[in-house]
Amino acid sequence: MESKKIIILKLFTLILLAALSISCQKVTTSRLSKVNKLPKVLNEISGITVLPNHKLYAINDSGNDNTLFILSQKGNIEQQVKIPNAKNIDWEDLAYDKNNTIYIGDFGNNKNKRKDLTIYKVSGILTNTINVSKIEFVFEDQKKFPPKKKNLNFDVEAFIHLNHSLYLFTKNRSSKSEGITKLYKVSDSSGKHIAKLVGTYEVCENSSDCFITGAAINQSQNKIALLTHQNVILLSNFKDDNLFNGSIKNLKLHHYSQKEGICFKNDTTLFITDEKTGDKKACLYEYQLE
Repeated sequence: MESKKIIILKLFTLILLAALSISCQKVTTSRLSKVNKLPKVLNEISGITVLPNHKLYAINDSGNDNTLFILSQKGNIEQQVKIPNAKNIDWEDLAYDKNNTIYIGDFGNNKNKRKDLTIYKVSGILTNTINVSKIEFVFEDQKKFPPKKKNLNFDVEAFIHLNHSLYLFTKNRSSKSEGITKLYKVSDSSGKHIAKLVGTYEVCENSSDCFITGAAINQSQNKIALLTHQNVILLSNFKDDNLFNGSIKNLKLHHYSQKEGICFKNDTTLFITDEKTGDKKACLYEYQLE
């Protein structure tokens, strides 16, 4: 009897050690970590960026007002700024151009029928001398508002600033999307513009995770991160307007949620945010690229 007990005890110990080993491996290999839960007022956070003062700037999407939130890197609200002469129809992303200018993308277009797509150009944000102008645009290849269900690819939730231009990535809502995002280029100067189609990319074959919901470019401007609900698509070695012509890596986050915001903390670390869904609160995460 004693020998059987010893054998059972040894087997149990081996199983326990194996389970602990697997558990530890999951923790140590995971590059996504939660920084903090976000305040309730940011339940519908849709875009983030980091400025040279090392503060996070954030917005909410449709149904909310024209507030720009300034956060610590722990996700705590330090200031709220009302953006003058700006209306939040569907704010979806933020971009920054290194010249004390933030761009607010009011281009959420779920039904693909908007004719008032706007990017607010907000200068003087770091010096409290805020000035707001508008970049209005239309897509060069959109002829109907809305188009047929098979062509619903004019919703945008992600953009970056690069070389005096704004690059927009569509969130494909087509009935037969095949996971294709379209890339458009728009001037960063105020006024009315036509968004030029400069590239396309097949995000994935699984329609449940083909939506591009956020974009960011690093300070060195040689890496672009695109966000989906459970992946980061990392672009590098791009040379021309078609940013998909360089190297592309698809990085799995091993975590599913309604992720909407992404920006670079530094060249090796990303900040990521998700919205509140059900009982799960909105959160701020860090993701280590290396």
